[in-house]
Amino acid sequence: MGKFDQYKIALKTLEVGTYTYEYMLDDDYFKKIDSPEVQRGKVEAKAVVRNNGTSFEIQFQLEGSILIPCDRCLDDMELPISQKSRLIVKLGKDYSEESDEIIVIPEDEGEINLAWFLYEFIALSIPVKHVHPPGKCNKYMTSKLKTHLVKSSGDDQEEGGDLFEDVEEDVESEPEQTDPRWDDLKNIIDNN
Repeated sequence: MGKFDQYKIALKTLEVGTYTYEYMLDDDYFKKIDSPEVQRGKVEAKAVVRNNGTSFEIQFQLEGSILIPCDRCLDDMELPISQKSRLIVKLGKDYSEESDEIIVIPEDEGEINLAWFLYEFIALSIPVKHVHPPGKCNKYMTSKLKTHLVKSSGDDQEEGGDLFEDVEEDVESEPEQTDPRWDDLKNIIDNN
């Protein structure tokens, strides 16, 4: 038995009608998927398959939470997941993806494994920037990051401005030191 056999649906054998499949995506599931974005979580997944005779419409509903590293401090943070998605499956000669929502599976096989699709829907719901709420980041890590922030030359506002709102300003500015070799090159450019 394969590690994702429980997510297989034999579409070819389904009669016209509606069928509901429910899954609990837990730490074991995410470990088996072995993808870097999500390593742990607990998400209830529901797949409603409707066979209309010529194609299969699968409605997905995902509710739960996952643990992902915070972009700021790298500690794990809990991210709630609430996702609804849809997939249209047709039977054909070869496997192909006609669009983001429409796929064709070989009629000879006549089955679809939902394991990777469920994971993709979860991964796509992760925001580009995911950080702890203000005041919840690892204080030690944010203070270390704050010492390495770069000041822009045009003004005194720090890059990443709101990134470190929850950490008090304890870092004193040091005068900028440059390499004398660059100063000599700058003088050559200024003289031309």
